[in-house]
Amino acid sequence: MLNFIRSSVGKKYLMGITGLIWAGFVFVHMAGNMLLLVDANLYNVYGNSIVSNKPLLFGTEIILLLALITHVFCAISLTAGNRCSRGRSYQINPNGEKSASIGSTWMLVQGSIILVFIILHLITFKYGTHYDVTVNGVQMRDLARLINEVFHEPGYVAWYLVALVFLGIHLTHGVRSVFQSFGLLHPGYQRTIHYAGVIYAIVVAGGFISQPLYVYLIH
Repeated sequence: MLNFIRSSVGKKYLMGITGLIWAGFVFVHMAGNMLLLVDANLYNVYGNSIVSNKPLLFGTEIILLLALITHVFCAISLTAGNRCSRGRSYQINPNGEKSASIGSTWMLVQGSIILVFIILHLITFKYGTHYDVTVNGVQMRDLARLINEVFHEPGYVAWYLVALVFLGIHLTHGVRSVFQSFGLLHPGYQRTIHYAGVIYAIVVAGGFISQPLYVYLIH
């Protein structure tokens, strides 16, 4: 089992599984944050319901952290392996190896930008300024106020939009990579998988992008 995990195939499986975990999380996170466009108090109640359930919150954070670390480690390891492989077999099959190396490197660049975004996002919102508000007699954190302040900063909004575009691109390629890693990328439905990945990426990235645009331009 350990030898399989250390192999390139095993790492691709781990990347696929951890990628699915984060793909599911970002969708749920995006959907919950859409409440911000409906009502600030409703959004605060939603956020408070999450942080109030300590076991669920802690367990989810641990799973996401482990999945992220594993995903990043496997990505770096596979990219390094592809570069070594290209160096050994370049004269034999340059196009295939070179193409694979460029693809994996581009995914690594996207992933690096998204990783920086995740870290800054946590610093800004999870550990950012704490405001209090009382909703229906319950005192809770006023996340809506913090978000309103942050999303009125042009520089942060611009960075947020750029990072979310990269997230959308990463999700598009990631969906295809997951099917490929699991050996499910049959030629007969490659086009369907491609479009499914594009639609999913547009929904997730578009949902996230709508939030700062709404706050900055309308709210």
